[in-house]
Amino acid sequence: MNHSDKQKPIGVFDSGIGGLTVVKRLASTLPNESIIYFGDTARVPYGSKSNSTVIEYSIQNTKFLLQKNIKALVVACNTASSIAIPDLKKMFDIPIIGMIEPGAKMALKKSRSNKIGVIGTRATVGNLAYSKEIKKMNSSAYVYEKPCPLFVPLAEEGWIKHQATYEIAEEYLKELREYGIDTLVLGCTHYPILSEVIQEVIGNKITLIDSGVASSEVIKLELEKLSLLSDENKTGVQEYYVSDIPAKFKEVAELFLGRVIDHVHKVDLEVLISEH
Repeated sequence: MNHSDKQKPIGVFDSGIGGLTVVKRLASTLPNESIIYFGDTARVPYGSKSNSTVIEYSIQNTKFLLQKNIKALVVACNTASSIAIPDLKKMFDIPIIGMIEPGAKMALKKSRSNKIGVIGTRATVGNLAYSKEIKKMNSSAYVYEKPCPLFVPLAEEGWIKHQATYEIAEEYLKELREYGIDTLVLGCTHYPILSEVIQEVIGNKITLIDSGVASSEVIKLELEKLSLLSDENKTGVQEYYVSDIPAKFKEVAELFLGRVIDHVHKVDLEVLISEH
């Protein structure tokens, strides 16, 4: 593997701002890696779209990031991970890591009772993405999935501790509490933005699983295996691209990441589609 391949950035895409939770984990796990992030803010949410549309968007997003010369791709969107990964792996010859498998593995590792809750978008839950993966790894596990579609707009709005967020969380999560789960997978990358509220409402005895944490470990191992880890002795740089409303993205991103972002580039959706 030549030296310049190691210095290439890792590409990350999501339907909106949620994938920043993965960027945050990646940057702390692999501080020397550069990251290029694309948030498809013009077409968020993916969770209410058909499978074929999600696949189409995912291919467009990947092609855009490949033009930025990435060495690996993290699909930081559970909906796209649950639907598009097989197609992406067939089409593109770089390491591609999704959210579902790492998250499922971590949930089983942390659970003592094998009773695992999963919250996600309608598409992720409708596809039983986590249930299938968890049961593939451990057939005796009980998995209770619950769609929580309103969490995405609340996170995008930056309503991290808002009263409305508490009330909606209570409505969504009370059913899962009754199942006696001991572990809850945050099956959408937007949800860790609301993790304080979710933890408070679901109760402190239940362990929250952030797939972003799990996938960061997986990408590290993958890059090590392929001798693609950056050998630069300096902190990697991060670039941000969105398909709409860069100012709003910048505002919420800074609130969440806890630091200033220099610039958010807007990608013309027409260009994104035509390049496909």
